[in-house]
Amino acid sequence: MIRVLLVDDQQLIRAGLRMLCDAEPDLEVVGEAGDGREAITLAARLAPDVIVMDLRMPGVDGISATSRVLAERPATRVLVLTTFGDDDHLYPALNAGACGFLLKDAPPAELLEGIRRAAAGDSPFSRDVLQRLVRRATDVGAEQRRRPVQGLTAREQDVLDLVGEGLSNTEIAERLHIGITTVKTHITALMTKTGSPNRVRLALLAHQNGP
Repeated sequence: MIRVLLVDDQQLIRAGLRMLCDAEPDLEVVGEAGDGREAITLAARLAPDVIVMDLRMPGVDGISATSRVLAERPATRVLVLTTFGDDDHLYPALNAGACGFLLKDAPPAELLEGIRRAAAGDSPFSRDVLQRLVRRATDVGAEQRRRPVQGLTAREQDVLDLVGEGLSNTEIAERLHIGITTVKTHITALMTKTGSPNRVRLALLAHQNGP
């Protein structure tokens, strides 16, 4: 069971997120917080596996709360869920230690998958956010790109290419006509073979190794 703490200053948003999570047999909402200060207190008391964190809140905002929660409980996974996907919110959140960044207009299934991926140690990002991260990080000159990765199977290379496009595991499975479990196995193998700690690094590698 994945223990989830919901943090958002809008009660209606929290109620909607709780309904989504409560309908899933593997997710348990252990608490709700309406601001960052309350999130810090509840994180210490409830020990959630994943915190779904809004950024703009009165008092202590989501970025400060993320930093303080992870300073006390580094194993906690903080998944940002926000309306604001610009760089002024994205990079401070990542610097604070957030493991992923989803936008509030994401489909419910993407959010639920994001919570599960965060709990499993993955880094879930909305596709356009991931692609922007990749474009910015790989804008370093053609001479530093296209470094072939040795030792990948043809299928692993296919999966790597699709990770680079920002596709989720479900979308990769559909595109390649394979099972979700098989995709996860390939992702794990790719991380091991390339020394990539998360999905963002794999996406960067896909672009560096691209045509």
